[in-house]
Amino acid sequence: MNVRRIELTMRRPRFALYAGIKPTLIIGDRGQPTQWGRGTWQVPSDRSVTIGVYLFNRVWRFGQAEATLDPEDAAAWEYRAPMLPFLPGRLGRSRG
Repeated sequence: MNVRRIELTMRRPRFALYAGIKPTLIIGDRGQPTQWGRGTWQVPSDRSVTIGVYLFNRVWRFGQAEATLDPEDAAAWEYRAPMLPFLPGRLGRSRG
């Protein structure tokens, strides 16, 4: 499998009605805990892959967002967590 790296920035809101929660990243079918901030991840370079992010507080999942990356898509992506725990997050190409 050929791989390429993408950069994914995890942003949390300045003010939120939850604390101490870290995001979980799913690439394909594999979930892995991650940190807030910028990180790099390997994805296949020869086929499309679905990535998703959610937040988990030991009771429920929230802030879910998902995107499908094609091989020709940009390498910089961004997840924005919601301010309220019942809203979805946003996942898209980074704006710079």
